[in-house]
Amino acid sequence: MRLRVEFTTEPFDLDEAPAHAVVAREVVEAAELDAVDVGPFGNTAEGGADQVLTAVDALLRRSLEAGATRISLQVNVVGESAAGEGER
Repeated sequence: MRLRVEFTTEPFDLDEAPAHAVVAREVVEAAELDAVDVGPFGNTAEGGADQVLTAVDALLRRSLEAGATRISLQVNVVGESAAGEGER
């Protein structure tokens, strides 16, 4: 099964990336994921279920430890395993 996670960490700081955002980026970039897109207002990562779920666990724990006060995330099944939805 392939999963896509979309996430943001808060509080925002438009002048400088806060520590929790830097940590979140480091987690997903170091994970064994197929696709990672990091941006100022949202981030996505995609890969196998085990890899994405492991990365999400680390992302939540480490971002909160680094000062995040809110983490919004959405996880979707993508690709052939998406119950008849096909590739997106």
